[in-house]
Amino acid sequence: MSARSTTISATRTAADPAGADGIANRVAADWNRYWFTPTDSRSLALVRIGTALVALSLWWSYAADLQTWFGPTGILSTETVWQWRSPAGFSLFDWTSTSLALTLLFGGLGVVLVLSLVGLATPVAAVLAAILWASLLHRGPMLAGPADDCLSILLWCLAIGPAGEYFSLDRWLGDRAGRPAPGPSIRAGITEGLLRVHASAIAVGVVLAQLKGAAWWDGMAAWYLAAGPQSLAADLVPMLARSEYLTNMLTHGITAFEILFAVLLWYPPTQRMVARIGLAGWPLLGLLAGEPLWGLAVALFALPTALRSPHRRADGHC
Repeated sequence: MSARSTTISATRTAADPAGADGIANRVAADWNRYWFTPTDSRSLALVRIGTALVALSLWWSYAADLQTWFGPTGILSTETVWQWRSPAGFSLFDWTSTSLALTLLFGGLGVVLVLSLVGLATPVAAVLAAILWASLLHRGPMLAGPADDCLSILLWCLAIGPAGEYFSLDRWLGDRAGRPAPGPSIRAGITEGLLRVHASAIAVGVVLAQLKGAAWWDGMAAWYLAAGPQSLAADLVPMLARSEYLTNMLTHGITAFEILFAVLLWYPPTQRMVARIGLAGWPLLGLLAGEPLWGLAVALFALPTALRSPHRRADGHC
């Protein structure tokens, strides 16, 4: 092959982005950009505060019946729970053989959640909150609801990211000590990416679960949700009962919202818009389904994307 032919071939290869090497390079660049672009952690601080508030609400819901369920003579003995959970399941509450030990460990969970809320010793508090909350769920997996599961994911994500750098006592103490304000970090970018992955996955899971029921196909699911004993939208029942068209439109609208949320959250021109819609849509759906804390928890996954600067391009630069 002549030198001229070699030069032309090399030029075509370099100029052909559709080639195998070009595709691989673009995929690698997009992967690195998604996970490892330094990101400001202010939105994670807001997620931390919201997550702590939801967590304290759920934690308090366990308090009244703590000894009834998990005490030494409680309904759920450790032997019974071992039959429910995976052999790899682990819970620190398995070792609380006395009522006092159970109360102290449960109280410790409340303390670290408060520390997460105010942002004091946040890196340690976030890890302990994630471990203790997972332990509580593993101690009674049959009692866990969708809000409990979403909260567990949020806590683990916050344990990875620098969630205490802003709006926290840690930041206040740092300012008093003269420490410089933190800048964008890769850890914050990884955490934001994890939150977006889980937001989309939860939406997909909800859609797949709904489409197993005939009511979501025939358009009556919205009425069943509103008329349910746990629903907080009972005022909608008479209105939906008078109009089958409205009921069908609301049912299929919910499904369309969930599908669009799962898909458009990945498309840079629309992800900020759909995330902001999700901040209202998921809590409203939670009220309709009688799971308000679940709706708030799912909305928290979308919060960093919703607050992203409109001037920031998809490649992470301004």
